[in-house]
Amino acid sequence: MSDRNGLLLVLSSPSGAGKTTLTRLLLERDPAFELSVSATTRPPRPAEVEGRDYFFVSDQRFAEMVAGSELLEHADVFDHRYGTPRSPIEDVIGQGRDVLLDVDWQGAQQIKLSPLGRSVVSVFILPPSIGALAARLVSRGQDSKKVIAGRMAKAQAEIAHWAEYDYVLINDNLDTCFVQIETIVSAERLRLARLPGMRGFVEGLNAEFDERRRDGDL
Repeated sequence: MSDRNGLLLVLSSPSGAGKTTLTRLLLERDPAFELSVSATTRPPRPAEVEGRDYFFVSDQRFAEMVAGSELLEHADVFDHRYGTPRSPIEDVIGQGRDVLLDVDWQGAQQIKLSPLGRSVVSVFILPPSIGALAARLVSRGQDSKKVIAGRMAKAQAEIAHWAEYDYVLINDNLDTCFVQIETIVSAERLRLARLPGMRGFVEGLNAEFDERRRDGDL
């Protein structure tokens, strides 16, 4: 058992704000973190692996998971269903390790209201400007102009929920933004509510005081 409870770090941002890169860096540099694996009803793509990329389930099984409160959050996206299984996350944070979730604002709201809501630390990543956001989407070279326009329209709706997060960061420099996330994680790991052994430690200090009094040292 660990001497602390794990945390559930939720990262959200509009597409192009750098969330994917920040997620990768955190997983590479902090071994205490695991990336949450979502369940989905869509079929696996050729290179995808069950349990690593997704948990692939049937529509019926997904409905059972929703009805049985087995998911922390779920949503319907392009005719398929996606959700975050609760049990694996409970196992990880119960061992004093941390889980990283890459979800949108709707998923973040559901997770905060879930039974694991007290473990959540939520961070929203903003772009430095709308022009910079558009330039990043274009520079990726992955999407058509129509798709980019759709992502930009969606970005405004996503940014409207910035104030619902515990922390809001402006990603005008990737290295600086990453250091800020590391600082948040370090502080949250030291939060008293995540240190169940602290009460016993303080009780031990008080026992030492009592012993010294009995021995006449105080």
